[in-house]
Amino acid sequence: MENNRNFFITIALSVLILTLWQVFYMNPRIETQRETARVEAQRQEQKQAEKAPAPNDAATPQQEGTIPDAPGVNGLPLADRADTLAEGARVKIDTPSLSGSINLVGARLDDLKLKHYTETVDKNSPEIVLLNPSTLKDGYFAEIGFAGSSAAGKLPGPDTVWTVEGNKTLTPTTPVTLSYTNDRGLTFKRTISVDDEYMFTFDDTVTNNASTPVSLSSYGRVTRFNKPDDRSTYVLHEGLIGVTGTEGLQEIKYSKIEEDKQVKPGKSNDGWLGITDKYWAVALVPSEKQAFQPRFGYFDDGRTRYQSDYLTDQFTVAPGQSNTQQTLVFAGAKEVSTINAYEKDRHIRQFDLLIDWGWFYFITKPMFWLIDTLYKFFGNFGLAILATTVIVKGVFFPLANKSYASMANMKKVQPKMTEIREKYADDKMKQQKAMMELYKTEKINPIAGCWPVALQIPVFFALYKVLYITIEMRHAPFFGWIHDLAAPDPTSLFNLFGLLPFAAPAFLHIGVLPTIMGITMFLQMRMNPTPPDPTQAMIFTWMPVIFTFMMAGFPAGLVLYWAWNNTLSIVQQGIIMKRQGVKIELWDNLAGMFKKKPSPAE
Repeated sequence: MENNRNFFITIALSVLILTLWQVFYMNPRIETQRETARVEAQRQEQKQAEKAPAPNDAATPQQEGTIPDAPGVNGLPLADRADTLAEGARVKIDTPSLSGSINLVGARLDDLKLKHYTETVDKNSPEIVLLNPSTLKDGYFAEIGFAGSSAAGKLPGPDTVWTVEGNKTLTPTTPVTLSYTNDRGLTFKRTISVDDEYMFTFDDTVTNNASTPVSLSSYGRVTRFNKPDDRSTYVLHEGLIGVTGTEGLQEIKYSKIEEDKQVKPGKSNDGWLGITDKYWAVALVPSEKQAFQPRFGYFDDGRTRYQSDYLTDQFTVAPGQSNTQQTLVFAGAKEVSTINAYEKDRHIRQFDLLIDWGWFYFITKPMFWLIDTLYKFFGNFGLAILATTVIVKGVFFPLANKSYASMANMKKVQPKMTEIREKYADDKMKQQKAMMELYKTEKINPIAGCWPVALQIPVFFALYKVLYITIEMRHAPFFGWIHDLAAPDPTSLFNLFGLLPFAAPAFLHIGVLPTIMGITMFLQMRMNPTPPDPTQAMIFTWMPVIFTFMMAGFPAGLVLYWAWNNTLSIVQQGIIMKRQGVKIELWDNLAGMFKKKPSPAE
């Protein structure tokens, strides 16, 4: 049964290695190859589009019950960002968290920067640009408008030129008001306000100055023309997203919508929809006054684009009467506390799902809460991870204690086990029966050694998810050379951690933390006797080396957790073994590595 114990441990470690290898190495590699092919295909499409004249979108007739198309969709980008922003009239945006402007053509949110976030760990690097005008290569915007029949006249849409009334700078304390009157006596007044974070509020009032009633629908869309460069389709969702109707959460990857072209969930009376990246998102929260039809689409009519949009049921405005619709637009960083506050205060259905906590959210969310709470106490996410490791070890201490105690008892009865093997060497059935009797008498669990490894797996993945998806971990420093716990250790053993004047190849990029992790894992495994089976012994010998190379590309915070966890496990196991009166094998195993192995003849 000892062989069975070692067999189970070997299976657990092998499955863990294969899983990590597939998820974090092979899958991203396959996705990279696919992305390279996609980019090449898109380049060829753009060359073909450049040869063809761009159709006039403004001439496209608006049909009842449809969302009007957007100018700037067809053809190639016209200018760089600065030139494009200087071309037309705009309303400035200036808040503690955001800067940018609103395009008065279409009243679009298409110029937005995030003040608190930079592209790299260098605080002087450029701020993150979230939204761009549609005429740029990386166009990305949010738009609110109206649709209806030709009897309603020309309705506010992508090419409508709005007029500013009064204040021309949008701040948390000074909303801006835009107005537009069409050829049929309809006056549209739009008041746009914004809070200190990332939520815009569009209050649209329609006044009917004509003699006949009109029926209108309001629409909203989030449109982007490119995919993010650093997508990770296997670890978290990036693409079109929403929570509407009875279907609830809809997560549609870019590749999926390219195949399906359109996805139309059932009508809804509440919810939200938009486009999400790893750390940023743009989402619409339609008014609850009318039911709306959500839609997720991919359009390749001239210039490819991805779009999440909605169209409300029609509402009627009688002569001399007014109707007001309110739409919320979130555009910013997916900060956990901010997202949760919007869900609670604005009563937005399941808005927390904008952050991809994964299937094991019941572990991931508490893990983040614990780390974030400890961060507020220590002021350093690295120290918070170390403290979290201690707390997790404390929670699982009773079970780990039993496991280590059972392993220690097994070492104590090693002579009896050897005696049984020799006595029943030719009768495996009697040998197994005698072993079971021994385990029962000595109260030993033969697979107890699997639990310390098995318990680390869900915690490992939960911490990885927290480090990977939460923006709070982005660019979070530790000490010394670790400036970003969400990124791999930047040093490398093979250039002596920067002392030699060359950069190590990517597959040999093993930093200080992965090296420490490998050493602690090696020492932990040497706390136990070498398995008698040669195959198991080889796996146990090379396991730390394999894990060192694998973990080298993981976030530094995760490697920090693993190394610290190994260190605590060594101390814990040593204390338990000493209390049980069992010899600690570490020193003998280390010494044995330098002894000359006896030859077969000897």
